Amino acid sequence: MADQHKIVIVGGGAGGLELATRLGDKIGKNRAAITLIDESRTHIWKPLLHDVAAGVLDVGEDQLEYLAQARWHHFRFLLGRMERLDRKERVVQLAPTFNDEGDEIIPRRTFPYDTLVLAVGSICDDFGVSGVQEHCLFLDTTAQAVHFQKRLIDSLLRAHSLGGPESPTQLHVVIVGGGATGSELAAQLHHVTHQLSAYGLDEVDPERDIKLTLIEAADRILPALPPRLSTAAHAQLTRLGIAVHVAERAVAVTPDGVRTESDRFVAGGIMVWAAGIKAPDFLHNLDGLETNRVNQLIVRPTLQTTRDKTIFAFGDCAACPLGQSDGQLVPPRAQAAHQQASLLVKSLRNQLAGRRLPEYVYRDYGSLVALGKYSTVGTLMHRLFRGSVMIEGVVARLVYLSLYKGHQLALFGWYRVALLTLANLLRRRVSPEIKLH
Repeated sequence: MADQHKIVIVGGGAGGLELATRLGDKIGKNRAAITLIDESRTHIWKPLLHDVAAGVLDVGEDQLEYLAQARWHHFRFLLGRMERLDRKERVVQLAPTFNDEGDEIIPRRTFPYDTLVLAVGSICDDFGVSGVQEHCLFLDTTAQAVHFQKRLIDSLLRAHSLGGPESPTQLHVVIVGGGATGSELAAQLHHVTHQLSAYGLDEVDPERDIKLTLIEAADRILPALPPRLSTAAHAQLTRLGIAVHVAERAVAVTPDGVRTESDRFVAGGIMVWAAGIKAPDFLHNLDGLETNRVNQLIVRPTLQTTRDKTIFAFGDCAACPLGQSDGQLVPPRAQAAHQQASLLVKSLRNQLAGRRLPEYVYRDYGSLVALGKYSTVGTLMHRLFRGSVMIEGVVARLVYLSLYKGHQLALFGWYRVALLTLANLLRRRVSPEIKLH
């Protein structure tokens, strides 16, 4: 292994894990030493984190173990968080790893690379708004989503034990950000909170005690979708009793709620920040690599960073040109990360063989948003349509589900995905609809 080309992939999200899996299958046995680094021990597809937060997806049953995936697909997994890069020595440095009690279990260490791929994703951008870090919950990671779900259940259990909420706003949830994550979370929370009386929490009246509010700075929710679909989603959320405020920019968060630029104050007991994204802060000035204002690494069409050809970046943490000269960037979507991972499989194999690297061209296959069990809306892009086709209802829901199955196929193949699908169907027959702990 010492003589093999060392490919280090930092970030085990959808793109990074797909890349490590496919490279391991193709060249991991004898042509290259593939190493995946992530600060978490398990993987959940990030578009499903709102389901984890709402409690309709149990991470204990649906997460993927990195160590097991590495064993099955001929790569090595290292637990750790990257904190430093030395391009001259070609090593990455990982911060110490601590357990839940604060004890150091893995010391600070460095690992060499011949080719480095950064796929560390994105985190929420608080835009410097006062009080966000202190008083808001986030859904950037599985741990944060689980924390939100536990806090919600704890609040509901306490209110039930006391015969009702301790304060009028204890069970009011305010979500800042009306994009896909915020809108999907609002719809799922409505479904979950209206199911709880069936599990014995009947001292909490969902209509009287629970209030859900969605705040969006743009003039409509889901601004990435066509206006007609944004309007349909807005109407659906309103029918569910969710308060939707558009053209309202949050300017401060307090322990009691969110204040907007128009001086509206939305009271809440639980605040969630889902407005805007940026790349992780450690990427800023990472040993001289070029970044933009939201910490994304600027890359060439080959996905190589502009100042180091041995370092690639893709997914949400990369600023990749969308066209030739208009300055637009590839949007931070799961489909882009999947496409780029597929390209990098070919690119890194070409690199080992001394062949020319291909350039990435973004293909927009549309956008979909699932509003829980109530509705799914979106657009499909295809050359046969000569543009986009808007879809809603059952068709949109099936397409949405197919996206996750596509991610699973990239990791497991058809046989295991079929078995997993069957197991999930059987499990739902004997498990509660909502995670209650």
